[in-house]
Amino acid sequence: MGDYFQTVVDLDATESGARAVADAGLAWLVGEGIVAAELTDCVLGAPLGHAPGPRWGEAVVEDGWKPSDGLKVIAGRTVFNAGQGEPWWAMCPHCAVPVDLSADTAWEPFRDAIETWDDTGRAAVACSGCGRTGDLTAWAWSDNYFAFAWVGFEFWNWPEFRPDFLERFARALEGHRTVLVGGKL
Repeated sequence: MGDYFQTVVDLDATESGARAVADAGLAWLVGEGIVAAELTDCVLGAPLGHAPGPRWGEAVVEDGWKPSDGLKVIAGRTVFNAGQGEPWWAMCPHCAVPVDLSADTAWEPFRDAIETWDDTGRAAVACSGCGRTGDLTAWAWSDNYFAFAWVGFEFWNWPEFRPDFLERFARALEGHRTVLVGGKL
């Protein structure tokens, strides 16, 4: 069976501004009634989180079942990933050609860059197609498998989010670019 998560990742938050963006995003979610303000034991892998609020159904496509867990707010350098499996491809930010990651030799530079980014917050990868080097955070991934960022809102065991909710949430995050990373553990 397993547990599912959806993480709204803020791609524009900086290291120095991460806490303020995370706090503003949480305040918006609480103000909209999507999550409760109180911290409770409702998140996998974290001591405390924010349980679904009274208007959680306005954020999801199907409100036939209530989320069984809550929200974990993450502020700090994080490699957000989909959990199980691996990405099929990564798309170069320069030539938009997808690099097939099924071959070990294609995956190695990305694996090394991910480890470097996790340690330092900076990494780049050279495209096997065009030869240009691109910042790891600018690469696109199959099924949004990875996102490298400083702020994320990790919702556990919630129904799929409505596109209009995700758009309003991005506007609440100072209009920052966001990506939804979803997965299963």
